[in-house]
Amino acid sequence: MSEYILNLLPLKGREREEFEAAAPGAVHVYARSSTVTQAQIAAATVVFGWPRPEMMRGATSLKWFQTMWAGTEEYDGTLPPGVQFTSSSGSNSRSVAEHMLTLLLALCRRLPVYLDSQRAHVWKDEGRMKTILGATVLVAGAGHVGSDFARLCQGLGAKTVGVKRTVNGPVEGFDQVRPMEELDHLLPQADVVALVLPHSPETAGLIDGARIALMKEDAILLNAGRGSVLDQDALVKALEAGKLWGAALDVTDPEPLPEDSSLWDAPRLLLTPHVAGGMRLEITRRNCVEMALENLRRYMAGEPLRNVVR
Repeated sequence: MSEYILNLLPLKGREREEFEAAAPGAVHVYARSSTVTQAQIAAATVVFGWPRPEMMRGATSLKWFQTMWAGTEEYDGTLPPGVQFTSSSGSNSRSVAEHMLTLLLALCRRLPVYLDSQRAHVWKDEGRMKTILGATVLVAGAGHVGSDFARLCQGLGAKTVGVKRTVNGPVEGFDQVRPMEELDHLLPQADVVALVLPHSPETAGLIDGARIALMKEDAILLNAGRGSVLDQDALVKALEAGKLWGAALDVTDPEPLPEDSSLWDAPRLLLTPHVAGGMRLEITRRNCVEMALENLRRYMAGEPLRNVVR
């Protein structure tokens, strides 16, 4: 029986031909996540893209699914038993890293305050600024995004320290990589604390009031992983009390952020609506396509797949 490959990726140009060349004997069907039918899902042996999780419960012929995002928790419990599941982890790491650096430098130079002054037609010098030259940047989550962000910070003269669950050696972009168990020891030393952790039972609420209290009075906190990692109420209380130079969040819990959330009016807080990644850069889209193509070649050759979730 030939493979039925359902491709929901945002393809351009001759990319369909690339997939067909990688699996010449397969049936290739192209659709969008918004228009794919349950019948197509049921017939597919291979799926690429971002179908609605509830549709995947009906993927009765499925052998392998590759999501076009790095995060995979939305598909927990929705895939039939025995299905190979891979992600596009790393495809948007440059996009997220650049967004994080932009937020960091905006806070260092007080740009949100100056934008408020511009809108109020106020010409006022807000005084002292910060630089990351010589600063210690602590990154919780030393994966693809954390590594790219750390490398950018190194290029601006920062010392970078990564923390991760398991340390197996050096990671590009980091001067040091330490186990997660050392987080409480490292927090008081950091000028910048950047969170790029996935949601899990172990990471939920990891940065709570007690850990925020461990941070330097003028530290900067960034979160571009998952909103559940941070105790948002504790962050607001700290900012209102004058703790931290500032904070920037690209992710919140829940999303969208409710209109009555205290985060909206917290001082020295910069919010963006989970836009660091996604398909907003062409390099991200092409990375995602290339990852799917490489794994398709491996799949057809019976070789181990990359970015295996399970």
